[in-house]
Amino acid sequence: MQHMLSKPAMAGAAQPAHSYADRNVRYWRRNLVVCVFGSFTTLVSLSMLLPFLPLYVRQLGVSEQSAVIQWSGVAFGATFLGTAFTAPLWGRLADRFGRKPMLVRAAIGMAVVMSLIGLAHNVYELVALRLIAGLVGGYASASTVMVGTQAPRERAGWALGVLSTGALAGNLIGPLVGGALPDWIGIRGTFFAGGAMISAAALLTVFVVKEDFHPALDARRDKRTPGASAAPAHRTDPAVVAALLVTAMMVLLANMSIEPIITVYIGSLGVRAAHLARTAGVVMACSALGSMLTAARLGGLADRFGSWRVIVACLVLTGLAMIPQAFVSAWWQLAALRVVMGMTLAGLLPSIGKLARQAVAERNTGRMLGWLQSAQFSGQVVGPLIGGAIGVHFGLHAVFFVTGALLIACGALAQWVHGRAAV
Repeated sequence: MQHMLSKPAMAGAAQPAHSYADRNVRYWRRNLVVCVFGSFTTLVSLSMLLPFLPLYVRQLGVSEQSAVIQWSGVAFGATFLGTAFTAPLWGRLADRFGRKPMLVRAAIGMAVVMSLIGLAHNVYELVALRLIAGLVGGYASASTVMVGTQAPRERAGWALGVLSTGALAGNLIGPLVGGALPDWIGIRGTFFAGGAMISAAALLTVFVVKEDFHPALDARRDKRTPGASAAPAHRTDPAVVAALLVTAMMVLLANMSIEPIITVYIGSLGVRAAHLARTAGVVMACSALGSMLTAARLGGLADRFGSWRVIVACLVLTGLAMIPQAFVSAWWQLAALRVVMGMTLAGLLPSIGKLARQAVAERNTGRMLGWLQSAQFSGQVVGPLIGGAIGVHFGLHAVFFVTGALLIACGALAQWVHGRAAV
């Protein structure tokens, strides 16, 4: 009788001790590889239209130059606006139904929509499809949720840094692909090629990604589960959450604030009109190049020395790196400073993701990471608006001063929250 009772009792006691992260620790490396590839291909497909987007808008019947520029900006930003709206929803559903279904949904949805963009008949359909791509897609966001919740806590910063490197590489390579591919297969064919690339990522996600998810346990996991680490997760500090959201927004706000003035600013540095667009593209890509070089290393430093320290240091250093950009006399000097800025900016997202995992209960991690993705993409939308407004009213150089000041102020906020949380 004692033997018969002991086995169920032991099983019942052991089951809750295995958290989602504990059960999936054997899968996190293989899933990280697929997520890096999928994030790379989807972001290549989304960003490769930058060089030829105005040409496609003109092909769809828009003839006036000012209207072409306006519609190109609306079409490009629509995807990120859609992602900002739906990332929290997908994060919440990932907590409820599992991370892998969200990856599969994003990959299949983006593959279909990307191909449909190549069939657009007018600019309204183009904008609508780009918006839908953001609403139903978000493979990189879903990857952040999966990697952020599966990687061991002591390796989460490094893993998110590697994932960030893949996404940054996609944003860097995309415009280069978009500059060459239309000459071979046409503009519409380029969208079909993008859909095919994302389809390959979808197949890998379906057949290679593994997940041990139990809805009854993981969706309602008690925050006082025996053996679960991260005790602070069940005492959510609103100040910590708010600081993480603001910092996530600042990542892309800092990078994109220069976008509205970049061509005019480079023109003021003596670059000839015939080379302006190409030079502006190189300068914009430099920050992504710098981030690729340091994202994984800075994520590892967050694992070793603490995420708050890395966040504060990266914010202050990035803010300081913005200031000299206002005093350059040649475009290559601006490009070099943008590389430095990208190198310091790269430590933010892995560190933020690692802290987010600790800030809330495990059953709410996906939702929290979704809100961080939303804040991040909001920065991509708000950054150009702020940069354009400052450039118009206060001059081009003021964009760098104001953005740098915002970053340093955000660093002070992070330091205050760190000190408050440590008390």
